[in-house]
Amino acid sequence: MRWSFRIAVVDGIAIKIHITFFLVLILGAIEWGSLTGTALGALFGVVLMILLFVCVTLHELGHSIVAKHFGIPVREIILFPLGGVSNITKNPDKPLHELFISIAGPLVNVLIAAVLVLVVGRIDRVNLLDGHGLLQQLQSPDLQGMLVWLLAANVTLVAFNMIPAYPLDGGRVFHAILAMFLGYRRATRIASVVGELLAIVLGIYGLIAGNFILVLIAVFVFFGASQETATADSKTVLTTLRVGDAYNKNALTLAVGDRASKVVDYLLTSYQPDFAVLQGSNLLGIVRRSDVLHALASSQIDLFVTEIMERQITKVDASKTLQEVSDYLHAQNAQVAAVYNGPMFLGLTSLEDINEAFAILAFQQRQQQARQQRQSHA
Repeated sequence: MRWSFRIAVVDGIAIKIHITFFLVLILGAIEWGSLTGTALGALFGVVLMILLFVCVTLHELGHSIVAKHFGIPVREIILFPLGGVSNITKNPDKPLHELFISIAGPLVNVLIAAVLVLVVGRIDRVNLLDGHGLLQQLQSPDLQGMLVWLLAANVTLVAFNMIPAYPLDGGRVFHAILAMFLGYRRATRIASVVGELLAIVLGIYGLIAGNFILVLIAVFVFFGASQETATADSKTVLTTLRVGDAYNKNALTLAVGDRASKVVDYLLTSYQPDFAVLQGSNLLGIVRRSDVLHALASSQIDLFVTEIMERQITKVDASKTLQEVSDYLHAQNAQVAAVYNGPMFLGLTSLEDINEAFAILAFQQRQQQARQQRQSHA
């Protein structure tokens, strides 16, 4: 993601910080600095925020490591001011896997809280829900106060994340249980509606309480739930067609001796953005619109296409469904794939092509449903 940079790699998973994350450190410094009136208090606030997000990172690693155990690639974890996001490349196919992945993150926070209870020795000072009450206990920054605050923060993370609002962890647990009995699509619709309703309630409460952060979280949950419904619909539709039936069979191609100027002609006279470079029937590389534009901007010479083509090619079998190809492209962080039938190159497909195919298939499905409804009323 843009505006993020890597700080660590754990089990092959990149841990990144978004540039906006530093707003949290500034907020921590201001909050605790104003409470104590000292620079030491401001530093204490920064340390607390860092430790909190270490716990958030461990939470996301819990999700990610379990996902990898089930064979689902995880590209990165990105830390934002409102929390962390694990870039898990696809939703689990099996409800039980989704259940384990979803509950793994909160379980990490439960373990952290259990360790902190042992270290602190008592939990009677811990105010789980009243953030201001908790802050007031830290007028004098010390180790005991820090541990108590982190204990409360981890318990609160568990309590909040287990709210059964899709796509929070509790909502995903709810979805996984529903999917075991109702199927993926129906479970997604029910979990998404529940998530949207809870987000509305959360947003109204946040407005009444004057809690802007809570309102932002409610907006995130509401649109996240809506997106999950769209993803479920897409998954259902895209599993009905194989990529070998959907790639562009009339695509323009390039030969080894062609130059960038020929690609420019193709770009001006067609809607095709990606071009296979062939030697006979063998695929050597792929020239994309961005490659040509970069070549034109950086060189005065009409370069051969072999000088600007991408040689690292993502390959997929023609028997794969569009959903499988979409998942694979996301996992490989690729936009275009070469479609093969055994050793034979057939053509190219891209995420843009798959999105267009989904739009067409979804339209055809809606038309068919409308015809069936008209016939049933006739």
